[in-house]
Amino acid sequence: MTHKHARRFAGKSGFVSCAIAAILFVPLTVALGGCSWLVPLIFVGEHKEKVPAEFDKLDGMLTAVVVWADQETLFDYPHVRMELSMHISDKMWSSMKKVKLVDSRRIEDYIQKNVEMSIDPEKIGAEFDCDMVVYIELLDFQIRDREAPDFVRGRIDASVSVYDVKADAGGARRYELDEVETVYPEMQSMLFNETNAIIVRKETYEKFAETIARKFYDHEVDL
Repeated sequence: MTHKHARRFAGKSGFVSCAIAAILFVPLTVALGGCSWLVPLIFVGEHKEKVPAEFDKLDGMLTAVVVWADQETLFDYPHVRMELSMHISDKMWSSMKKVKLVDSRRIEDYIQKNVEMSIDPEKIGAEFDCDMVVYIELLDFQIRDREAPDFVRGRIDASVSVYDVKADAGGARRYELDEVETVYPEMQSMLFNETNAIIVRKETYEKFAETIARKFYDHEVDL
């Protein structure tokens, strides 16, 4: 190798060495300096949080899912009690292998024949020889946006409680759980038409039912 070629090779070798050193050293310096630009590369991926059941005593218990709505709501949505009860039951069945549920149609049939202005969840539980009654009372229900009638936006607010129908004398018979507030779509209403109304109603029911069902089993949520 000539002296000229040796100098050229040495120059290239020095450049490559410096480049490698820069690649290895700069990120380390940046990371140590507290810069956060590397965080997305290091922590990329799904992150979930485990959430314990709010009430975990339904396994193996014959349970009635009872939904109650006022007359104003029933005037516009006469089947809402049974529809929501069936959605909730389906979600519970799919995630709780040991749960035993009374057919929602039997419960609705009993309510229509025997209940008028008020309901007694414990009495319904006794009627079907249940161990537990999950009682959901609708506090607010809408599919069409009240503030903008030309748009649809589902909303269901409800209180949730569990009645232990066969509790020992002196034991707790009623457990009040956190209220549920469901809105779909979350960001903004959709223009009213038949297709959008069906979509919004379906998605609102699904979201509400899943929120209720998750109260009774351990699950994970996205962070």
